[in-house]
Amino acid sequence: MAAVYVSNLVINSGATFQQQFNIEGSTSNAATDLTGYHIAAQMRKHAGATGVTTFTASITDADDGAIRVGLSSVTTATLKPGRYVYDVELILADSTIEKVHYGIVTVNPEATKV
Repeated sequence: MAAVYVSNLVINSGATFQQQFNIEGSTSNAATDLTGYHIAAQMRKHAGATGVTTFTASITDADDGAIRVGLSSVTTATLKPGRYVYDVELILADSTIEKVHYGIVTVNPEATKV
């Protein structure tokens, strides 16, 4: 089982966003082998909100438990400034879902329009 971490994120509207996470085991600080796992991540205004922004999410190094989530500049430009909640989940081969990261996303407004 992977450990669950709280990480607050800052996204600048109109800019490309990427965040890397390393997944470790809950009983050790060893990297979790993510071979055969899938990853999913979303953000919403609040947990019950129907409007959702889905991050692109990928495993970048399965052996070292490294994952990346991101949003394009086009997507971040559509976000209203403010606070959101997000989480990152691992989907195991048997369809079990584990939450591995969650927290608050602060979206900063964009002043410069190029």
